[in-house]
Amino acid sequence: MDRLLAMQVFTRVVDMNSFTRAAESLRLPRPSVTTLIQGLESFLGARLLQRTTRRLSLTPDGAAYYERCVRILAEVEETEASFLSTNRRPHGKLRIDMPGSIGRLAVIPRLREFRSQYPDIDLQLGLSDRPVDLLQEGVDCVVRVGVLQDSSLVARRIGQFECTTVATPEYIAKSGMPRTVDELTQHRAVNYFSSRTGGVMDWSFLVDGKEVEVKMKGSMSVNDADAYLACGLEGFGLIQLPRFMVMRHLEKGQLIEVLPDLRPLPMPISAVYPHSRHLSSKVRVFVDWIAAVFDGCPLLSGRESGDKTCTLRTWEDKEAASELNTPILSGVAA
Repeated sequence: MDRLLAMQVFTRVVDMNSFTRAAESLRLPRPSVTTLIQGLESFLGARLLQRTTRRLSLTPDGAAYYERCVRILAEVEETEASFLSTNRRPHGKLRIDMPGSIGRLAVIPRLREFRSQYPDIDLQLGLSDRPVDLLQEGVDCVVRVGVLQDSSLVARRIGQFECTTVATPEYIAKSGMPRTVDELTQHRAVNYFSSRTGGVMDWSFLVDGKEVEVKMKGSMSVNDADAYLACGLEGFGLIQLPRFMVMRHLEKGQLIEVLPDLRPLPMPISAVYPHSRHLSSKVRVFVDWIAAVFDGCPLLSGRESGDKTCTLRTWEDKEAASELNTPILSGVAA
């Protein structure tokens, strides 16, 4: 029995919680995966997995063996990478997922650079605001915003962005400009609800050095960042979202900043990947690249100070940006 292959198959079955998905990801026949796991259990003299028609679960022996396999496989990958790195460029399929707004405004406009540097990487880019289970869905790396909860993953902070509260000039003309947090009770907002829980997210303001959360009244809620911005531009109410998403609308006068002295706390942006893949060269080069992209843009690096050297755009914004006579992604996108 090829014990290294058996370890790889076993950890993939655990990571994906499925014999079938593990077989597909490893490009092995489904019966071969079953045979390898059975052979491994026979060799070790221990049951590693509890299998039913609906779910898989680790036995105590399986959990202990899994943790050791992860460390061993990581060391093997690191050893191989140390010899191959000078002779072989990163290659193979790389599955990435990130919020749609970051992907469209910051990453896709720069992807040609990544492709030219790493032409042997087959990049599969998912854009969504929904929570992604890296292990279950076989995703190599995700870009996440906010405080991270899952301690079983490796996270590298790659940026930070400021949030801001805005509304259309028409809304302000009709409803007035709020001057304090208390005055927000007289206003309506477009709310954002969690795709995972369905709960509406509170708004946040930094008042006298303390974070104050506010529940906003509103008759409309969405769970997509681009739809959220679109509702704000339609004048349905106040919206609170990352400044990088509204910069061009502020510059064009389509939106007006509200309570500029009471912005929310900045939110961290992280690249997150499983422990078992933290040494993958293709993941490593992507994370290094996207960190450099964010670092070059004040709007995503946490260094915003009125610097407009990194103006964001979507694909259809090229002409609009040229009309503003501002540089498009000079330095980096965000």
